[in-house]
This record gives sequence, structure tokens and C-alpha cells, in this order.
Amino acid sequence: MEASVLEGGFGDAPVEAARAFRAAMRVMARPGTIEALDAARPPAPVSVAAGTLLLTLCDHETGVYLAGAYDTAELREWLAFHTGAPVVAAGEAQFALGDWAALMPLSQYAVGSPEYPDRSATLIVEMERLEAKGTGLRGPGIRERAELSLPDADAMRANAAQFPLGVDFFLTCGDRVAALPRSTRLEDAPCT
Repeated sequence: MEASVLEGGFGDAPVEAARAFRAAMRVMARPGTIEALDAARPPAPVSVAAGTLLLTLCDHETGVYLAGAYDTAELREWLAFHTGAPVVAAGEAQFALGDWAALMPLSQYAVGSPEYPDRSATLIVEMERLEAKGTGLRGPGIRERAELSLPDADAMRANAAQFPLGVDFFLTCGDRVAALPRSTRLEDAPCT
């Protein structure tokens, strides 16, 4: 096993994982909020925030789908060493990682069932920019209205229309993370 596979994990796993878990839950509970996640140093092209999420949320029972350029031997080995998480097909994944284009179509992921809506996938979407401006958001965890830059508001709006079914999203860029749970309503684009 290469030395680089052994590197990049948490320096103080219990403390860093707890901090990262709290940050991940805060952004999921408050859509439109952006926080820093910078405890991991994953192999390229994975961002620091996405790597930290993987180390925090995945274990040997958590299937992970790696899409497009993110499906590398080095990332597979890093993920296996640090979490034990198996790499699986999109339809079997609890978590999926990639950029928006590589993660498409959303229909390939588990969306839960009426009896078990929690049995759905969470997508970690790597983005070129992540800002608290753009598409309007409303719903649980949002006082009145929030905004967030989204890769495809129409697809995410269609996903939210399935609520309580659908997938959830973490959006990552560098050391920043935001979330868009399926319960969030996206405002229609203004007519021009």
C-alpha cells in the first residue's frame, strides 16, 4: 500500500470527526448555510470538504458510488483504508461523490420508499463555486428565505417534488460545504 493512501485522514479522529459531523448536520438542518470542513486531505480531485464528509459519514457498511473522474484507484484505496466503505454501483449507494454532470441522472439513485423514506442516497456534489446567493430556498430550517448557488435548480426542484422521497445533497467546494435536503422548496426562477 502506498504511503499516500495512509495519509490524509484525521489527525485526531474522535475530535475531528465529531466537529465535522456537527458541521454537516448544521448545514443539513439550515439549508443555505455554508460552513468550513477542512480536517481531511483526500487524493485529487476530491476537495477537502468532500473528503472530510466521506471520513465522517462512511464506514464499512456504507456503500459509496464514485462518479466520473472521482472513480480512481487512489481514492478507492484511500476510502477503503480510512473508512472501510465499499465502492458500489449508483443504485446501491448510500453516498455518491462526483461533479454534477458525472452524477447524472438522479433517477439512478435510491429515493427511499413510502414506508422507509430514509433509505435514500445522499449525493456529495463537487462544485467550482459555492455561494450563499442564487436560487431562493424556503422550508424547514430556513427563517424566511435563503439563497444558494446550485448546479441545476430544475433537477433539484423535481427531486424536492418527490418529498418525502428523493435524494439529499451536500454541495462542496474546496473547504466549504452546504446542504440541500429534499424537504427544501426551491423558488421558481423569476420571469424576465
